Amino acid sequence: MRSDPELDLAFAALGDPVRRALVTRLARGEATVGELGEPFDLTPQAISHHVGVLRRCGLVEQRREGTRRPCRLRVDQLTRLGSWIDEQRRAWDDRLDALAEHLSGPEAGR
Repeated sequence: MRSDPELDLAFAALGDPVRRALVTRLARGEATVGELGEPFDLTPQAISHHVGVLRRCGLVEQRREGTRRPCRLRVDQLTRLGSWIDEQRRAWDDRLDALAEHLSGPEAGR
C-alpha cells in the first residue's frame, strides 16, 4: 500500500480541533486571519500558525488584496479527502457484506 504524502499531511492537519473549526468556518466563505480568529481565545500568531499548517497541506490558499490576505478553502483537496474516505467505506462495506454472507451461509446453523 502506497502512502500519499499530501493526504497524510491533510489528515494530520485535520487532527487538530482548531484547524477543523477553521475549515468549517471557511466552508461558509473567505475570511482573513483576523476574522478566522474572532471566535477563539488565541493570539493572531496562533491563528496564523494554524492557517499556515492548512496552507502547507493544500487545504487552504491565501491571496493578497491590497492589505488584506483572505483565505479560502481548496475544494479540490477536500474532494480528494472525501474520495479517499468513500473508497475506504466501500471497501469495508464489501468486506462486511462478505462476512455477513459467510456467517449466514448453509454451514452457519451447525
